[in-house]
Amino acid sequence: MLAVSILNRLIMAAVTLFGVALIVFVLLRVVPGDPIAMMISPGATPADIAALRAHYGLDASLPVQFGIWLKSVLSGDFGTSISLKREVLSLLGERLPATLELALAALVLAVLLGATVAVIGTLARRTPIEPVIDSLNGLFLAVPDFVWALALVLVLGVLFPLFPLSGRIDPAVDAQFTTPFFLVESLVTLRFEIFADIAAHMVMPVLALGLPLAAIIARVLKATLSEAMVQDYILLAKLKGMSDLRLVLQEALRNAVGPTIALTGVQFTFLIGGTVIVERIFAYPGIGNMAIDAVINRDLPLIQGLVLVFGALFILINLAVDLLVAAFNPRLAHG
Repeated sequence: MLAVSILNRLIMAAVTLFGVALIVFVLLRVVPGDPIAMMISPGATPADIAALRAHYGLDASLPVQFGIWLKSVLSGDFGTSISLKREVLSLLGERLPATLELALAALVLAVLLGATVAVIGTLARRTPIEPVIDSLNGLFLAVPDFVWALALVLVLGVLFPLFPLSGRIDPAVDAQFTTPFFLVESLVTLRFEIFADIAAHMVMPVLALGLPLAAIIARVLKATLSEAMVQDYILLAKLKGMSDLRLVLQEALRNAVGPTIALTGVQFTFLIGGTVIVERIFAYPGIGNMAIDAVINRDLPLIQGLVLVFGALFILINLAVDLLVAAFNPRLAHG
């Protein structure tokens, strides 16, 4: 049944991606603005303009353009970027790992910080510390990621310059990489100086992305833990002499983690979307930063490729979350 469910989800994912691709394809061609007009020189002739339109496949009707583009995508050809003059698939392969490393690091930070705050808040129930924790958590929850990014730039980049303000790695660092996953590769190959430099460049964007998500995780997990702590099995375990910390970690947490995983998965998709602004603020070379440039330059092939990548990521993340929730809840797995 699990295999059938995964197969059905993959079929629905393909249909969803097709719908997203069709909508974006049409919208990009009906909104005002001509990408070819941004490329031509002042002295270009009508023949030059027509040649450029034919080169990028913009001289045919919309159904024909979409059919040609879809056929190319299915064969692994996402087209050529109008602004960067490079293959879209190659650009995505270079930039996507940077965004994934950033987003996954922010997710790890958010889970660790959010779970810690939730456990402390649960242990501090009905004490003067609880409203303080809830108030601070609400403050962190109210501040969006781009505001955190600007605040971190001011505090940790300008007033107390502890971390680099921009980029992914110091240009002065002489490093050769065989994969686009710089952080992982530098750690695996034991090049710790390079790893430290890359990690230092990630600190502020990771904090900006992770702190709001940590506040969400803390609030939801604390609520589910508080509900679990009044259940009969918890009271029975307490009568056996278990400490409050053991009750929370050993008994309540495993029953409260399911809803938190589901919410974290949904919020993680928003976190990946949030990298667009945060990457721009820190000049981080990921797909979010590239997406803004693509929109500014009306780079249709690149925008279409980025939308497909974002859509595929969201679908895969939701599928993985559903599987994780089912693993922690056998009733869902059998249902």
